[in-house]
Amino acid sequence: MTDLHYLQLLSRSYPTALAASAEIINLNAICCLPKGTEYFFSDLHGEYDAFSYLLSSASGILRDKIEDLFSRSVSEKEREELAMLIYSPADTLARFRSEMSPDAYDNWCRIAIYRLVQVCKVVSSKYTRSKVRKKIPGNFSYVIDELLHADTEENKERYYEEIIRSIVSTGTSDAFITQFCALIQECSVDMLHILGDIFDRGPHADRILDELRRFHDVDIQWGNHDIAWMGAYLGNQVCVASVLRRGVSYNNFDLLEDGYGINLRPLSMFAAAVYGADPCTRFAPHVLDENIYDPVDTELASKMHKAMAVIEMKLEGQLLRRHPEYEMDDRILLPRINFDEWTVEVDGKSYAMLDQSFPTIDPADPLALTPGEQELIDQLTASFRHSNLLRKHMRFLLSKGSMYKVVNGNLLYHGCIPMKPDGSFDEVPVDGRAVKGKEYLDVLSAKVRLAFYGEKDTPEHRDAVDLFWYLWAGPRSPLFGKSKISAFERYFIAEPETHVEIYNPYYTLVDHREVCEMILREFGLSAAHSHIVNGHVPVKEREGESPIRGGGLLFVIDGGISKAYQRQTGFGGYTLIYNSHHLALAQHKPYNLIKNNPRNSAPKVRIVEAMPKRVLVGDTDTGARLREQIRCLQDLLSAYRDGTIKEQGE
Repeated sequence: MTDLHYLQLLSRSYPTALAASAEIINLNAICCLPKGTEYFFSDLHGEYDAFSYLLSSASGILRDKIEDLFSRSVSEKEREELAMLIYSPADTLARFRSEMSPDAYDNWCRIAIYRLVQVCKVVSSKYTRSKVRKKIPGNFSYVIDELLHADTEENKERYYEEIIRSIVSTGTSDAFITQFCALIQECSVDMLHILGDIFDRGPHADRILDELRRFHDVDIQWGNHDIAWMGAYLGNQVCVASVLRRGVSYNNFDLLEDGYGINLRPLSMFAAAVYGADPCTRFAPHVLDENIYDPVDTELASKMHKAMAVIEMKLEGQLLRRHPEYEMDDRILLPRINFDEWTVEVDGKSYAMLDQSFPTIDPADPLALTPGEQELIDQLTASFRHSNLLRKHMRFLLSKGSMYKVVNGNLLYHGCIPMKPDGSFDEVPVDGRAVKGKEYLDVLSAKVRLAFYGEKDTPEHRDAVDLFWYLWAGPRSPLFGKSKISAFERYFIAEPETHVEIYNPYYTLVDHREVCEMILREFGLSAAHSHIVNGHVPVKEREGESPIRGGGLLFVIDGGISKAYQRQTGFGGYTLIYNSHHLALAQHKPYNLIKNNPRNSAPKVRIVEAMPKRVLVGDTDTGARLREQIRCLQDLLSAYRDGTIKEQGE
């Protein structure tokens, strides 16, 4: 018997035996529906337009639904137009309105509504009517609900037609169609998994997070770029410098200043004054996207880039001296510069420096910030701490995020589980004890939350905030998993051998099925029913790499949504799709090709595993929760029937 106190609380929601019975019937029925479709994205890197398109189009799956419904009755051109209407209703409606006479446009809207109803019926068929009603946006919930069901009733045919006629005649067709398209999008993606690296390189991580905050069911597995931003928000000054260096280097001024309100004027003034005679040509930014609100000329941006790089390297060295347990003394590089000969020692070998202009570095104490640098980094840190939108986004990342997640039998994480070359889990010292595998990730998750919620100005809290930098760039960080970030070498050393970043053994070991099986067992999963999904490392299919590893147990879904990676990958990213029938990988074209030629937007979809039988809600994590609710309700029903708890009213 469930605890009596709990049953008494439950009786407040279900005050009679009839109410409890009705809910048991409802939950049992829901368990027999097909599971909703899960979508997995990774490494969005600020590419809002590409992500928004992939989300609104359900990674091309909506186009397949349209083909199934209308391929025999509607022309290809009209099918393409219907797809674009669903993906981007405002732009599509505006285009057709401008191209047609009012009467022709009204007629087009009537036809479009009929077709949208058919599409919506298909994508909403996995849900109960009550769940669909809850998803309907805006003021048309009653009308949309009637359209989805009234035409199935013979006696309501004229009623159905009159609804559509009235929508058009009252001049509300644009608003109605827009809300209907939003419902179709909402029903197409039941659950959204983001496997890290929302930030950096692309122009609008802020808009991606706004989109995710509006989504009904989303989880995030932190990436190292995300954790660096979280550290910057918490006041970790190495993370502040690191985030700003990358932001300036990728010309992300709109994101920083207009998006998050980070005041970069002190940085621009400092850089112009200190590096005025230095062209800083090696620090010219990558211009993948133009700024609209806060353009900065290339020469000034180059100086700002160098200013932040030098400050970051000084602060890194200071942090690593505070934390010898990180075992990264070899990355304290500024003191390894010979300022007389302009050489630097890296990995025991001397290299010529490509740059000899360091006006803020004191050779006697290379890691010391000048008073001007200290004032600047304090001002910039204050901007991060006081950004209202950044606060909302970081709290969202914390509440929806984790180091890993187990969901519906799949293990999700961004980077790796640190391993030794022999295939065993690497043991990492944390707080004086060695941890590995799942325990290591759990300990790190606790540290992240300590940094947000722990008592300020204690040694434990300061260490937890410092740890964000290690999670960003530490060789044994599960979010990074490489020997180093070779920014110093790429800026200042010509020899390519110094630029190489060596991956953790994990990245080659997971080609073996037995290694993936070991990882799944570590997280309590069985290889017979589970998979690993991660990102972090772009898959170079044009060089023969495959996103499918470990004999089909692991999927790497970083395929290059970011424009910065598309030269390496040759395409525009992956989506992993898990519906009630199968797991499928959608390989997308680069968004700039889709934008310029929407008719050529269909992704290449391949089924990577068919389910032996259709997966129902009852087979999922949601089903397990529903069965527990049913058990409790059955106990409540028994308590009503034997008089342990009295019914409240009839």
